[in-house]
Amino acid sequence: MPVNYERIGAAAVLTIDRQAKRNAVDGPTAEKLGEGYREFVADDGARVLIITGAGDVAFCAGADLKAIETFGPRIDLPEGPLGFSREISPKPTIAAISGWCLAGGLELALWCDLRFATEGSQLGFTERRFGVPLIDGGTQRLPRIVGLGRALDIMLSGRILQADEALAMGLLNEIVPPGKHLERALEYAEALAAFPQQTMLADRLAAIEGIGMTFEEGLAREAISGKETLEVAWKGAARFAAGEGRGGEGTGA
Repeated sequence: MPVNYERIGAAAVLTIDRQAKRNAVDGPTAEKLGEGYREFVADDGARVLIITGAGDVAFCAGADLKAIETFGPRIDLPEGPLGFSREISPKPTIAAISGWCLAGGLELALWCDLRFATEGSQLGFTERRFGVPLIDGGTQRLPRIVGLGRALDIMLSGRILQADEALAMGLLNEIVPPGKHLERALEYAEALAAFPQQTMLADRLAAIEGIGMTFEEGLAREAISGKETLEVAWKGAARFAAGEGRGGEGTGA
């Protein structure tokens, strides 16, 4: 199978497995990615989605340009050519990266909330040199993550970023030792899964939706989440008052 879906603890792990193609995605692979994403959304026990690539050579090298014709029918799909790239996940997502993370593969990584990569990983929109456009959200997500100036540099030049530079600009959240990318993502996922979910998910959605709003509109959107989770908040405050979580216990991932 070009895509494997596996539940590991509270995480759903979606693995692209086309190692002979550096985990590049063709049309059938994109369809399987979409199926895996929908399975994650429907699974209440899966609290975090982790996307990764099989092996250590590549997370994903983007669309398989030797099978580009298989994407023809997918261009206008509302969920996006790569299976779910125009969707907003209702739950947290993490990209566990090792090696090449290029073109549409970088767009998949940008779709995720967080990106953990191994030392030596390389990221970029290398499709620039072939005249292939970004159609899986890259033009919209990258500026929101690293700022417009840096995003335009990456998009226009098609240059490849080393992991250290990507971390420094906020494109990556962490760099981990070789072979530890999935382990770190699973560790982080379990930490997120241990938190009260309603308020965490509400805060996450308010942040995502607030990006396109004015500051005043964003504050109003945050206030809606506050009201919707008030009962949970009161219960949590009562637990803290009773001594739970003092000194930072139970925080951090």
